[in-house]
Amino acid sequence: MEYITRELERKFLKLNDFFKVILITGARQVGKTTMLKHLSEGSERTYVTMDNMIARELAQTDPVLFFQTYKPPILIDEVQKAPELFEQIKVICDESEETGLIWLTGSQQYGMMKKVRETLAGRIGILELYSLSAREKAGIVFEKELDFSLSALQERQKKMPKNDVIAVFRHIWEGGMPQIQGADDELMQEYFNSYVDTYLMRDVTEAGGITDAVKFRKFLVGCASLVAEQVNYATLAESADIAPSTAKEWLGVLVGLHIIYLLAPYSNNELKRLSKTPKLYFCDTGLCAWLSMWLTPDTLRNGAASGHYYENYVVMELVKNYAYAKSKVNITYFRDSNAKEIDLFVEENNVIHPLEIKKSANPDRREVKKYSVIDKASLNRGKGGIICMCEEPIPIDADNCFIPSNLI
Repeated sequence: MEYITRELERKFLKLNDFFKVILITGARQVGKTTMLKHLSEGSERTYVTMDNMIARELAQTDPVLFFQTYKPPILIDEVQKAPELFEQIKVICDESEETGLIWLTGSQQYGMMKKVRETLAGRIGILELYSLSAREKAGIVFEKELDFSLSALQERQKKMPKNDVIAVFRHIWEGGMPQIQGADDELMQEYFNSYVDTYLMRDVTEAGGITDAVKFRKFLVGCASLVAEQVNYATLAESADIAPSTAKEWLGVLVGLHIIYLLAPYSNNELKRLSKTPKLYFCDTGLCAWLSMWLTPDTLRNGAASGHYYENYVVMELVKNYAYAKSKVNITYFRDSNAKEIDLFVEENNVIHPLEIKKSANPDRREVKKYSVIDKASLNRGKGGIICMCEEPIPIDADNCFIPSNLI
């Protein structure tokens, strides 16, 4: 298989010149190891995985001997299985001035991240890799950061083919797992089936002590049916015949494993009665479509849930974009007690860019009127608009435009 260049490479190499240790987190099979092996080509970096029982036992019982056996510079895969290494990694860091000594990958968050932060504060850079974005699949890199102004979007448009609903839903249905790009429908079904049965079941057992495979599968399907909606623990609990408190725990485990992404609600002291419930999205839309039995891109595109999947796709493209970008932003959604909702707030340098998401190629421009809630609360409103299936950026008013979803 041909290597697909990842947008995170730029940020990784920059951190590699600054930190002694770098950890890449992310779901199983999104390409963490592939990217790191690609970046270490031509160097003397040792590779070892904690999926290897012998190496793992050595790491757990004798970390000093482990690093005598596998000398830095080193790439350690699935490091969450041997947290015993972190103390020794700290010692190695403190004895050496070299940056980029130890590269780590890990897919289970909770316990590992707590340990990492306690032990390696100041010595480690942490990055997150997601499955392939539509842009990465198309091999397109934008030089400039995402900017919602009309002129910047028009500049981007020059590099991109026209937005195309068939291509977009093909991407949504297929998802971004590198291993199945270009695979036929039958192989994709088998891939997701084994992904859930092997990786996910094993990981949720290790991470959250979940052992009932039947209920857990039902729970996953329940999550897929709530995609792009506010989390409802009662509904999720009912779908798998478990208690709401268990549903909350299980969802937490899936967030930790980077299967589910929870979009936080916007909160601000000036604005009263805002929703406190997050919205649920899948990090990979292909897995979500498979769980909900959408067997072809066409049935998904024409189905009742197509708007929700389109929203999931747009949200995750933005999340990926900012995870790999130079600038840090806060992504939330807005909803008040009158059920007035704005799909996305992208908050950068205290400026809020309000965005609606519509699957239509010609949405109602009056949607942007609700952005006035931002002005009422004396917050700074920046450029925004409606992300949709239009073919090119079109102005709505001085601050907003129709934004083709393939430009984000």
